[in-house]
Amino acid sequence: MDGSQVTVSVRPFRAGDERRWDQFVQAHASGTFFHLSGWKRVIERAFGHRTYYLIAERGPTVTGVMPLTHVKSLIFGSSLISNAFSVHGGPIAEDTQSLCKLEVEAVQLMDALAVPVLEMRDFSASRADWSSKKDLYASFRRSLDPSVEHNLKSIPRKQRAMIRKGMRNKLRSEIDDGVERLYRVYAESVHNLGTPVFSESYFRILREEFSTCSDIVTVACDGHAVASVLNFYFRDEVLPFYGGGVRAARGLSANDFMYWEVMRRACERGYRNFDFGRSKIGTGSFAFKRNWGFQPKPLIYQFRLSPGTPMPNLNPLNPKLRMFIAVWKRLPLAVATRLGPSIVRGIG
Repeated sequence: MDGSQVTVSVRPFRAGDERRWDQFVQAHASGTFFHLSGWKRVIERAFGHRTYYLIAERGPTVTGVMPLTHVKSLIFGSSLISNAFSVHGGPIAEDTQSLCKLEVEAVQLMDALAVPVLEMRDFSASRADWSSKKDLYASFRRSLDPSVEHNLKSIPRKQRAMIRKGMRNKLRSEIDDGVERLYRVYAESVHNLGTPVFSESYFRILREEFSTCSDIVTVACDGHAVASVLNFYFRDEVLPFYGGGVRAARGLSANDFMYWEVMRRACERGYRNFDFGRSKIGTGSFAFKRNWGFQPKPLIYQFRLSPGTPMPNLNPLNPKLRMFIAVWKRLPLAVATRLGPSIVRGIG
């Protein structure tokens, strides 16, 4: 019998599936860092959420995978997300039958768990009967030249001037083994933006799980950390993911210098793509990335909603969230750092 005629079956992820799962993700054109099986362990350990990772198989061959996380919160409700705390997700498969069976299984799981929202994070509105959000997030990604100098010259003049300002301020980039400096800087940075911070243990778990494909670049001025970022590496690309700077960083151009140093180091190590991650459209982060010459590519998140369930709206431009952000900024940093993790775990 032709292998394509063998029926596809879908089953839950089991211990021991890690290697086959990750080999499929690494080989698939649509596979991303956020599809890797390690996220299952990270999410369960750091947040205590239930995960439902699904594998499609045709005989002994893996033909598709889908990471799913059940995020429950008294504040934000209950959602089944592919994949939570990530830019990307959704099913990836090598054929239409495998893709359809994964999606059918996800919908059945949604019904079985009585979850009102099923969310897929993707680039296209491929599900015609699902609700879509097309104007919330955009991703920023471009190729790196093999030459460090050519990469610097490709950055628009005004942004390049900010990088050189950081150099004149005698900033230095360093690789950190631990997360302590990163967390102190990141906690202050997101608090200044009015956003709850993750727990420090989350960053430790990320580094433990992805120890061979991540690093931390910290920028110091006179020996004091002023900016820091946790970077992931997947195939031929670098993804600076969790980063920020203290209040003094802006005047020093420390954030500009930091991202340049991530780009420079990645180029020297042979990486050929720079993924600046996602940003909400209309925010300062979105404008910052465009200033680097990156062109935004809209992310289209699709939702299957139970009858009567409204579309989730966790946009900082939402008037209700604007009020929360304004109040959060006024909290003392120590208080915000203590309270933040219990809130942000429910956002996903």
